[in-house]
Amino acid sequence: MVPLSWYLMFAAALFSIGLFGVLVRRNAVAILLGVELMLNAVNINLVAFWRYSDVFAMAGQVFAVIVFAVAAAEVSVGLALVISVYRRRNTVVADELDMLKW
Repeated sequence: MVPLSWYLMFAAALFSIGLFGVLVRRNAVAILLGVELMLNAVNINLVAFWRYSDVFAMAGQVFAVIVFAVAAAEVSVGLALVISVYRRRNTVVADELDMLKW
């Protein structure tokens, strides 16, 4: 049986890679991919804690499904925004998106 600490280390590494991708990348699509990696790390934590906990019957899986639904909504809204910005500005570089400035 795989110990809980391995799942937690894997999820922490995945979350760190996603956070690095969000903070370093300039492309809006790459930033969305980093956010998705972070959400998947949270799902791994939820399911791992559910597996090793005797208190909650289905709470980890239910929360993971909720996170999947939020991730799907985030992807659809995020990609719609990126496509809209690309049609208007012909770029998806996050530094050049200053449409809300005066």
